[in-house]
Amino acid sequence: MSRLCLIAAGGTGGHMFPAQALAETLLESGWRVKLSTDARGIQYADDFPDAVEREVVASGSPSRGGVPARVSAPFKLVFGICQSLWRMRRDPPAVVVGFGGYPSVPAMVAAKILRRPSVIHEQNGVPGRVNLLLASRVRAVACGVWPTNLPEGVKGTHTGNPVRAAVLARAGAGYIGPGDYPMSIVVIGGSQGARVLSEVAPSALAALPDDIRRHIRVTHQAREEDQPAVLAKYDEAGIPADVHAFFHDIPALLAEAQLVISRAGASSIADISVIGRPSVLVPFAAAAGDHQTINARGLVEGGAAVAIAESDLTPAKLAEGVADILSRPDGAAEMAENALLLGKPDAAKLLAELVASAAGAAE
Repeated sequence: MSRLCLIAAGGTGGHMFPAQALAETLLESGWRVKLSTDARGIQYADDFPDAVEREVVASGSPSRGGVPARVSAPFKLVFGICQSLWRMRRDPPAVVVGFGGYPSVPAMVAAKILRRPSVIHEQNGVPGRVNLLLASRVRAVACGVWPTNLPEGVKGTHTGNPVRAAVLARAGAGYIGPGDYPMSIVVIGGSQGARVLSEVAPSALAALPDDIRRHIRVTHQAREEDQPAVLAKYDEAGIPADVHAFFHDIPALLAEAQLVISRAGASSIADISVIGRPSVLVPFAAAAGDHQTINARGLVEGGAAVAIAESDLTPAKLAEGVADILSRPDGAAEMAENALLLGKPDAAKLLAELVASAAGAAE
């Protein structure tokens, strides 16, 4: 029977997208793959290959939600660990890979108890709470951003952030620079940070010089409760806009874009880099350890992106950044090329090799 890799990932796209990329790569190499996540995370599993078995475990965060949710979280985690122990005894994995978030805790703790080899992948330049606790207790630590601020004595391996097959299919897609023809702008905010972009981006794009504004069309990710206001602002400015809470075809949208306005989540940056697009990045101010600012640093220093701190974000500031890029076709093309140079399309392969090595060392 093929070796089994159990992937444990949290309930956001930032954790689940690289987990999906690893699953796709391992399946191609002949592995069996299971996904362990919670009820929230399973909503992001629709695009995982059908061959990936899904396991839902109990989980909770001691640091989020109201008092009842925080008090019940440890009990949910203990129950989730018991679920994982029972399942692992029935079908022992050759290796367990955690991508962070509290939903990864049950499987990772069960692996430790059963002495199964384990690996974690940290997407950001500053590890999240769970990966910080696990870093010294696993066989290998893979890092998406380099350098990563790991605990003292912990050695990391820079694999990059894996991107899904749908992104790889568009890696290095030809870039058409801005000009006097329809231009596509993609606004993506991630699962936790879309509101401020919904408040600022429509007004900013409406304030662009007429010779730019009349050519743009926008694809904008917005929370459901924000969509009517966002659409109204675009309509008032005469800007064609497609506004939804979630887009399944983000790779295709990025490939068609002249410019991306985005949070600086690790997966978003990986997708933008591998496809190769200029971007304006607005790091999520409430991100733990300000890790999104660190995530953005590589693209900014590499001449591929402009970063605007959330505290500085105004319609005028964003309009200035967008206009500067869209008014310079050669400069925009250079940014796209720089982004492509910074991408790591082989990240999933490198992570899969690290996972296989960890599993092999235990045999």
